[in-house]
Amino acid sequence: MSKESSTLAAAAQSGFSNASSYDQNRPSYPPEAVDKLLTHLYLNDMPEAQIVDLAAGTGKFTELLANRKEGYEIIAIEPHEAMRRELEKKELKGVVVKDGYAAHIPLEDQSVDAVIASQPINKRWVSMLTGVGVRFANDEALKEIHRIIRQAGVFGMIWNVEDYNQPEAWNATTDWEAKVKAITWSFDDGTPRFRHEKWRDVFDAQLRSTPVTAPFADPLFTLPIGEESVPFAISMSKEKVWERYSTLSQIANLKGEKEENVKRKVLKAIEDSNEKNEKGEVIMHGCTFFAWTTRI
Repeated sequence: MSKESSTLAAAAQSGFSNASSYDQNRPSYPPEAVDKLLTHLYLNDMPEAQIVDLAAGTGKFTELLANRKEGYEIIAIEPHEAMRRELEKKELKGVVVKDGYAAHIPLEDQSVDAVIASQPINKRWVSMLTGVGVRFANDEALKEIHRIIRQAGVFGMIWNVEDYNQPEAWNATTDWEAKVKAITWSFDDGTPRFRHEKWRDVFDAQLRSTPVTAPFADPLFTLPIGEESVPFAISMSKEKVWERYSTLSQIANLKGEKEENVKRKVLKAIEDSNEKNEKGEVIMHGCTFFAWTTRI
């Protein structure tokens, strides 16, 4: 195992050890959301743009980039060995897979047009930042991302956010999703994720200053960050909901009776729902949220 992979936090290694299951049960991204993000990043119709897919995982977002007409040159960075192997198996056109993490990207200065991070702010991503389990809002990582992007290049982020894994202030669409959301929050382990809404902090911190330091403020990326979202709704059996839910890192790390107890609670919430279709399926709601900014 490489130096980068060996520094990945143990909880992240175990939580995502079943890379094949993760790849099968985690969703892709809606074409509408991907098109909108690439348009905001000025990458739509930009042939052979050089793009880093940071925290590429098993390649859910990488595949979408590789299959586009622009013929992007893609460098997929992923520290988790099992996930990286799963991605390499796909042999995607125009994609080079590399071991690395957000605070140590194995590329030259100003060598790419864009960096895109899909599903940042989870246990695996947090571990990518410096190789230890620190928070996402990390100056070292932002400086490293800035280093490899060319002048006036772009940085984008995209998340699939299910109602059961959304910020506390957001309203779940159905009662069963609200119940499962409460379960999710009950297993909060202190690791910042999208639902904690801390990801903006590192960008906002660029302009925080005192009267003494204000003249020396030197932001790396433009503010305010652009933000948009596209809603989704998917019909799923209770078993499929559980398979998807169990890929969340804090749930994937549960074993034995603890895992079974959570599974019972999730399935009961679905079974008690009055909002099933004729097949007994429920509608799982959420949104694909994306953000973008430009390198200064």
